[in-house]
Amino acid sequence: MKSTLREMLRHGVLACVLGCATAAMAAQDFKIGFVSTDRIFRDSTAAKAAQTKLEQEFARREREVETLGTQLRTASEKFEKDSPTLSESQRTTRQRQLVEMDREFQRKRREFQEDLNQRKNEELQQVLERANRVIKQVAEAEKYDLILQEAVYINPKHDITEKVINTLNAGGK
Repeated sequence: MKSTLREMLRHGVLACVLGCATAAMAAQDFKIGFVSTDRIFRDSTAAKAAQTKLEQEFARREREVETLGTQLRTASEKFEKDSPTLSESQRTTRQRQLVEMDREFQRKRREFQEDLNQRKNEELQQVLERANRVIKQVAEAEKYDLILQEAVYINPKHDITEKVINTLNAGGK
């Protein structure tokens, strides 16, 4: 519900801004631009460097989680194969061991994913902050009246994403 209200408020503000922009365009020359945040996250050197940094930072833990998953699968398959020949107490003991292994695997996988998501958000936030500074530089240098980062539709002539990415890749100058 909170998200829906936020979206409604965002759309209302956007409609108001666009309404004002339309009125202003009628009165004077109004310069508008659009930047795709998704493309910046996908195509900029800073975003690619952040992704590489995360991959290196989390590679060891990812291998550990994958190894645990493989060990669990192997133990489970061995249990299935050996199950008919095991006594009831052996079967119960091995089932408990499998349950404990699965719990440990699920816990480590969840912690890994949470840590990775947190670090990814931190890195993307830094990229976004740098991109926003570059967007402001481009807007001021080229006398834009309004720059949008989200839109349902945008005429490609207003898309300045490539210019922002190139400036960001050049070091934001």
